[in-house]
This record gives sequence, structure tokens and C-alpha cells, in this order.
Amino acid sequence: MFSGFMNWVDARFPASKMWREHLSEYYAPKNFNFWYFFGSLALLVLVIQIVTGIFLTMNYKPDAALAFASVEYIMRDVPWGWLIRYMHSTGASAFFIVVYLHMFRGLIYGSYKQPRELVWLFGMLIYLVLMAEAFMGYLLPWGQMSYWGAQVIISLFGAIPFIGEQLALWIRGDFVVADATLNRFFAFHVIALPIVLLGLVVAHIIALHEVGSNNPDGVEIKKLKNKEGKPLDGIPFHPYYTVKDIVGVIVFLFIFSLVLFYMPEMGGWFLEHANFIPADPLKTPEHIAPVWYFTPFYAILRAVPSINASAFPGVVAMGLSIVFLFLLPWLDRSPVKSIRYRGPYFKIALTLFIISFLVLGFLGTQPATELYTLIAQISSVIYFAFFIFMPFYTKFDKDKPVPERVTS
Repeated sequence: MFSGFMNWVDARFPASKMWREHLSEYYAPKNFNFWYFFGSLALLVLVIQIVTGIFLTMNYKPDAALAFASVEYIMRDVPWGWLIRYMHSTGASAFFIVVYLHMFRGLIYGSYKQPRELVWLFGMLIYLVLMAEAFMGYLLPWGQMSYWGAQVIISLFGAIPFIGEQLALWIRGDFVVADATLNRFFAFHVIALPIVLLGLVVAHIIALHEVGSNNPDGVEIKKLKNKEGKPLDGIPFHPYYTVKDIVGVIVFLFIFSLVLFYMPEMGGWFLEHANFIPADPLKTPEHIAPVWYFTPFYAILRAVPSINASAFPGVVAMGLSIVFLFLLPWLDRSPVKSIRYRGPYFKIALTLFIISFLVLGFLGTQPATELYTLIAQISSVIYFAFFIFMPFYTKFDKDKPVPERVTS
């Protein structure tokens, strides 16, 4: 009966074909390691965010007079509301953690290089939409840091010459962050951006399965095939990697649950203490900073000196810090993909880049003192130097010979 039912479905929808192409007959390299967990974990967290978000919207009020109280109502009076809210807030930080680790994997193994340029571009668009989604969701609790963080970030658009003021007004929907801002951010956060995000995720996976997955050796497994046309160094994604990913999911959910039940605020990093105070347009917090996953770029913004009291140079630098990530496939001139066979120049440059990114992330959470500003400026120079000089140090690096087949 089941076979007959599947035949009926396949005649009308390519269910079995999709199963074969993307799972049972999709051959992945047999040397995947720990770093290849984070793509599937990002998909898991996306599902968690969508499901918990649906339940939160059932009791949330996108109204400036009621938003904060509705969040408190969810936390205190809705059955299991505190769990759903904490899953969503912890999931937001977990999403960026796994995405940053996923991007780091792409950097060390050259997953952005030919023929995977489009896979990388789709991934970066996902990252960009994810930032917008997180920023708009950050305003919804209508706490002090939500309100003033949105005020600061939106005002940055006002620094753009000619169109800045009108653009900031259009984003806010009012002359200040107010009820209109909350309503449009709610609409974007709940409907518009998730649709775009899901479309980009599908495009990312389709593009990946078209060219095949990269691996820690950076060897193209499609070059060497057996008589049946299957890669010699490949194994079917299902059941081998579906089982392996389940192990990663279990470990992730264990850590996620520890944070969720014992330290959901993470000392103010995941849920800032000022955000438990209702938004007050007449009382500015002593120190305004975005959530931790935006702080590296916020530190770059503050590190660039203003010109004639205009923050435009900093806004440009912050924008370029993300644009350069899109250009990686064309900046890297090395014939080698994996860091295993890269020369010392790339390894040193990548190490300095990661250190500068982490330092900027910390500095973005701190007040802009003279010492911290100086360190942020040095770190910003190192950050941009990684991209600007990449065509040179990758071209003249002392790379090692890459094996014909995977080494494990």
C-alpha cells in the first residue's frame, strides 16, 4: 500500500527524486569532521526560532503602550510562556554562534572558492538578513536597551549624505522611535524577513548540492569516480551523515538546555539587564550597546573618527566590513583551498583576523574610552588588512602540494 501511495505521489510531485538527489544518493566527502556540524545545527535553530516565534506572537502586543507588559504577561502568566520566550532569546544567540562557526569553517577550508562562489554569496545574504531579523526582533520587547539601541542604529542611516534623514524617517515611520516603528518592525520580523530567509536557505542548499560539498582537504571528490559514476571518496549523505548530525544535535541540545534552564540571560550577554526596564524616551541609559553579535561592527563604527560631527565615515567602514566578506571568493588568489595545505602567510593573517574580530566584539560592549578606542582602531586596521592584502599574500604564499584524494 505504501509503495502504491508513493508511486501516486511521485507521479504528481518529485518526492522520491528529491529524497535521492539531496539525501540517499547525494554523495558527500567521507572525511567530514567536527566543523561540518554547524550547517545542520543552523537549520535546527532556524526551526526552533520559527516555532517559538509563532507561539510568542499569540500573546505579544505590537503596541508601544502594551508591548513590554505583554512580554511580562508571557513570562509570568502564560503557561510555559517563560520557556518559549527563553527558547527564542537563547535561540537568537545560538543562531549567531553556529553561523559564525559555520562561516569560520568556510574560511579555514576555503569553501568560498571555485566552484562554490554562489554557495558563499547565498550564505552571506542569509547572514545579512539574519542581522536585520535580529535587529528588528531586538526592538520588540520595548525595554530600555531595545528602544535606545534602535534609536542609535536607525540614526546611523541619517548620516548618509542627501538621503539620510529621509531614509531614517522612512525606517522609523515617525520622527522618533515610536509605535509606528514597533509595528513595522514587528511586521518585518514576523512575516517579511522570515520568508526571505527561508528562500535563501533553500537556494543555499540547492547551490551546495549542485556543486557538491567541500571537505577538510579541499579535494574535489567528483573528479575521481568508480565505474558506476560514484565518487571514490564519497559516501551517501543518508544514512551516514544524517546519523552523524543527530549526534551533533544531541550535544547541541544538551548545551542549549543548560543555558536555557540555568543561565538564560548569560550574565546580560543574551538578555541585557537594562531591557527588563520599560522603554523611557526621557531617560537615556548610561551606556548603549547592541547585542553581542553586532558588537564587532559597532566597534568598527566607533573606531573611525567623525568628520564635521558626522558619523558617515564610521558608517561606511561598518558597511565595508561586511561587504568585504562577500568579495572573499575573488580576493583569495591561492590555488589551495584548505588551511591544511596553505602557507604560513595565510595562517598568520587568518589568526590575526580572528583575534581582531574577537577583540572588536568585546570592545563593542564597553564604553568608548581613549584606550579602548585606540585598541579598536588597531583591531579595525588588522580586520581590513586581512581582506585588502589577501590578493598578495595568498598569491605569493608557500603552499603545500594538495593530494589527489582525501587523506582520511
